[in-house]
Amino acid sequence: MKKLLLLTTFILILFISCKKDNIKINNDVTLYYNGNIITLEDELYAKAIEISNGIISKVYYNDEEFSNILKEKKINIIDLKGKTLMPSFIDSHSHLINFAKSLSTVNLTGSTNILEIETKLSNYIVKSKLNSDAWVIGFGYDNNLLPNKKNPTRDDLDKISTTHPILITHASGHVGSMNSKALEYFGVDENIPDIAGGFIERYPDSRKPTGYMEENAYFNYVHKLNFKLSDEDLMNFINQAEDVYLSYGITTAQEALISIPDFSIIKNMITNHRFNIDVIGFVDLKTSSSLLKKNKELVGNYSNRFKINGYKIFLDGSPQAKTAWLLEPYKTGDANYRGYPIYRDSDVVNFINMALDDNVQLQAHCNGDAAANQYLSAFDIVNTQRGITNNYRAVLIHSQISTEEEYARMKILNIIPSLFVAHVYYWGDTHIENLGMDRASEISASYTALTNDLKFTYHQDSPVINPNMLETIWVAVNRVTKNGVLLGENQKVTVLDAIKAVTINAAYQNGEESIKGSLIEGKLADLLILDKNPLEVAPMKIKDIKILETIKEGKTLYKNDSI
Repeated sequence: MKKLLLLTTFILILFISCKKDNIKINNDVTLYYNGNIITLEDELYAKAIEISNGIISKVYYNDEEFSNILKEKKINIIDLKGKTLMPSFIDSHSHLINFAKSLSTVNLTGSTNILEIETKLSNYIVKSKLNSDAWVIGFGYDNNLLPNKKNPTRDDLDKISTTHPILITHASGHVGSMNSKALEYFGVDENIPDIAGGFIERYPDSRKPTGYMEENAYFNYVHKLNFKLSDEDLMNFINQAEDVYLSYGITTAQEALISIPDFSIIKNMITNHRFNIDVIGFVDLKTSSSLLKKNKELVGNYSNRFKINGYKIFLDGSPQAKTAWLLEPYKTGDANYRGYPIYRDSDVVNFINMALDDNVQLQAHCNGDAAANQYLSAFDIVNTQRGITNNYRAVLIHSQISTEEEYARMKILNIIPSLFVAHVYYWGDTHIENLGMDRASEISASYTALTNDLKFTYHQDSPVINPNMLETIWVAVNRVTKNGVLLGENQKVTVLDAIKAVTINAAYQNGEESIKGSLIEGKLADLLILDKNPLEVAPMKIKDIKILETIKEGKTLYKNDSI
């Protein structure tokens, strides 16, 4: 009797405590109904879905199935009132950490002349009250918007300051410029040798660097620069970056190039439970392969919302910066110029073997068709050497100028093309000039990928552009450039196929198709609520759809309070 009395008293105290703190003793169950519920399964629309403990516990396909549930008092019932509910978006390639760092830099996006760049940087120096020797970092300028498409040089940046080291990065992330103080910091002078897989611009008839660099030459120095931010500042910027991703409907993001210096902040985020969305990492195979071996517990397994999925390599550069490696020359500039590779063929074969030996995914940055050909040919060699099965899911990142024949080879090798289709809008006019209309019309050849039965995905390569998935869907469906040119009508895809590229296909690319990407019982309740149905609005209106709510495992992490 005494034990029973004590137990009764304990339960009563627990009940009062839970009521006081608004804690529910029963499992939290929520039902969404009365809207356009897009499942992305064979039966495209559902009448209602039920969420329990962050998992989709039931999908209802007719009214009778869930009519009794509406009378249930113990669950949360949410009336969508005609709005659209669908799976949340999945990022298949971006740089979350660099996007976070870009929030602490000077935004040079949209600058149309050198004076605008100088003004933005100068205003930042004054507003921030920087010490005279503090670094000034700018991101997002595009030489294609500048007079004569000329990149800034040390001469331009020295006008801003000769005491502050200044470094600015092109929107592509593949090239950039420094002032004299920054070049002095890195020891870059007329004695510096040329760097394979990169380019150091020099003044005519001189070895003196102009401050402008490309690819390996640029990365060689930028990666040595430690941002002067505290760990807490960096973690706060990463959380701010996550908020941006959530505002665009993304609940799974990537950090697609992890270096040893960056990994310390990732470990801090894991240890301090600071990640709010799932983040999938890829280790820089060239510089930081030891990270994978030293952190095996993270390989393929989430720890506080972060895991490592594999390696990343670069095989060429950027088409808008004209460093992408092409089979045929560019239409502008030197008649024989085709860009250039980063590695020898034998190096790429070795990289593939390293990824296979470690049983992890390999992602290769290939913008040009020559780079794609190198990657595919290397896999052919490895297949011959090892006799591997085609169940391995390698990824060909960007695939901007891949040929029809290369897409057919991707299907044979089970290589997933992840397309930066928003290039059509942002740099389509530049591609027409640099490549000619015929080749430019085939960039991000989504329909070719579709007809080859490839599970292609879309990405934004943030911070190159914002991770705006609805805008990307809009581009894929309409293929219109900034100047209003229809670029590659034959490569348009349906809205449904474009949505699949950023949901269920992206889940497949990440090896998570069993838990994400569609609305089916047993998958995570990673959801979006939109004000309109993208499958029903006019194609040109898709980018105007508003994301009302982003839900991660049943919990709302973003709500649009402006509507």
